[in-house]
Amino acid sequence: MVSLGCPKALVDSERILTRLRAEGYDFAPDYAGADAVIVNTCGFLDSARAESLDAIGEALAENGRVIVTGCLGADPAFITGQHPKVLAVTGPQQYEQVVEAVRAAAPVAPNPLIDLVPPQGLKLTPRHYAWLKISEGCNHKCAFCIIPQLRGPLASRPVHAVLREAEKLAEAGVRELLVISQDTSAYGRDLRHPSHPWRGREWRTHVQDLAEGLASLGLWTRLHYIYPYKHVDALIPLMCRTSGAEAPAGLLPYLDIPFQHSHPEVLRRMRRPAASEDTLERLAAWRAINPDLVVRSTFIVGFPGETEEEFQHLLDWMEAAQLDRVGCFKYENVVGAPSRDLPDQVPEEVKEERHARFMETAQRISTAKLAAKIGTRAWAVVDEIDEDGDAVARTASDAPEIDGNVFVEGEGFAVGETVRVEITDASEYDLFARRI
Repeated sequence: MVSLGCPKALVDSERILTRLRAEGYDFAPDYAGADAVIVNTCGFLDSARAESLDAIGEALAENGRVIVTGCLGADPAFITGQHPKVLAVTGPQQYEQVVEAVRAAAPVAPNPLIDLVPPQGLKLTPRHYAWLKISEGCNHKCAFCIIPQLRGPLASRPVHAVLREAEKLAEAGVRELLVISQDTSAYGRDLRHPSHPWRGREWRTHVQDLAEGLASLGLWTRLHYIYPYKHVDALIPLMCRTSGAEAPAGLLPYLDIPFQHSHPEVLRRMRRPAASEDTLERLAAWRAINPDLVVRSTFIVGFPGETEEEFQHLLDWMEAAQLDRVGCFKYENVVGAPSRDLPDQVPEEVKEERHARFMETAQRISTAKLAAKIGTRAWAVVDEIDEDGDAVARTASDAPEIDGNVFVEGEGFAVGETVRVEITDASEYDLFARRI
């Protein structure tokens, strides 16, 4: 399995692997040992499409029997036009079609000794954390995005199904849940928020009830892809504190909010939801309720029509917002996106220059925020142990694979354990600590 793209695609790969293992398939660590190769593609940006095509070509060259799935698979003619020798092409979330293609390419006789799958399914992440997908698709019509074309409209999972999956993950040893979707704030809106029983009470298919239910499991729980709608205010009081002597548990004070820009006119051209919200006031109110709140976000520079004044507004907004974790993309003209046809396309050299200025601002803010943590104490979860026995860990303020690390000196660490540390140094994005 070659899995490309975002964490949501990774969850799709996990579900495909789970179904295949249930049918008796095993998985090879390389091309040479495989009877077939599945490539789960990404088609969000032109650069991602190119990466997916390269991955398909490599799999064909190294193995020759390739099944393509994922977002780029929504356009089979495009793939077969580039790689006519692929065995099958399926779109996103078409798990059964992938399994059928694997059955045809590499049939296996049923065997009860190997047809056993753990209750939590098969995961591509370490044992102590897992991505938890709560919905598919998106109802927004952002000008730069083709996700609704690739994955369809919002389709929420019933709340009891999500909570039961989370229970199984907890029973299997998972200690951290990362909640993902295209718009976590809109969870359940397509279903009109019906209620379902779980653990002796009724729970609405709504982000607030979902957050309460997940928090009750006692796991570290992070909410990703949150839009700053008014009802998100109700989530902040549910979050635990991370600065105390007691180890944090439940809903972490962490929000991943894809702001994308700050200037009202740019947001209007982007067709962004919640574009009219006063986000600076909202952030201040949230931080007043829980001072430990960490906010990460992503932004786009060089969107068509973006003026120097609008870009400077973004830099000024960044200084005022003081976000904790920030990523930035240079705008790409994605095939099929409405923004591709907008006038006043920004030259590539201007995008490069603005990206550099944005990241300089973001890095300066991050450096100052992390330096302020020197001498403080924190709780961290161990992700790896290096060859010297020191831990590569994360504080409760950092999501895996996305945010920074804390490198902890000490001994006797175990992957997945939570340890108390004292911060001794900091860089632009990472912390250094000793175990206490």
